[in-house]
Amino acid sequence: MPEIADINDTELWIVKTTLRERYGEEQEIELQVADSEIRLLPSDRELTPCPVFYWTGGGCHFVIFKAGDRKYRSQFFYKPYHQFSTGRREYDDLAECVVATLQAQADYVAQEAGEIKKTRR
Repeated sequence: MPEIADINDTELWIVKTTLRERYGEEQEIELQVADSEIRLLPSDRELTPCPVFYWTGGGCHFVIFKAGDRKYRSQFFYKPYHQFSTGRREYDDLAECVVATLQAQADYVAQEAGEIKKTRR
């Protein structure tokens, strides 16, 4: 089982800066670093421990998984049994992963409010 390096200072800065740009200075977002276990490949029988970024905003929970060196996955959810993603399995750029996740969540909110047409995936 591969060992995934902990989140480093640069990665932490990227996520904090991106969230500050999205939410502004007036809305303090508490970014947490935690651990999780995921299947790195769909065929894996074993779970691999990996570090994650976690935060909440607007009643939504966000998770960015560090799945390897320059490998990131994301999801957001309102309830644990109702999870969403960007539609892309993995990113090699952390900033792109965070921005795409925030955009996917904003699109979901707009669709639910009837502001934009729902798309089928």
